[in-house]
Amino acid sequence: QVQLVESGGGLVQPGGSLRLSCVASGDIFDDWAMSWYRQAPGKERELSAVMTGGGSTRYADSVKGRFTIFRDRAKNTVYLQMTSLKPEDTAVYYCHAARVVEVWGQGTLVTVSS
Repeated sequence: QVQLVESGGGLVQPGGSLRLSCVASGDIFDDWAMSWYRQAPGKERELSAVMTGGGSTRYADSVKGRFTIFRDRAKNTVYLQMTSLKPEDTAVYYCHAARVVEVWGQGTLVTVSS
């Protein structure tokens, strides 16, 4: 059984940076697709960034050029480096793993505010 645990959320000022981490445990393999989703208050959950098992990445237009997804396979960890943060980036960020089945983490709150 795969489990995902996110960390790294918090309060940051506009223009600041934050790095989220997602540690995967259990029977997870290198070919799993790993993603970061976010859900802002009153809005639906949306995809922010995805990394396929082959290492390709894709980003939502709203975060392109500011967010970077990368993974450390030796540590079974996927990261989301967020820069030039804006108040509209405020959301609960969820780690997601997919390979036939889907697994979600519990989420970590990011608040961008002065």
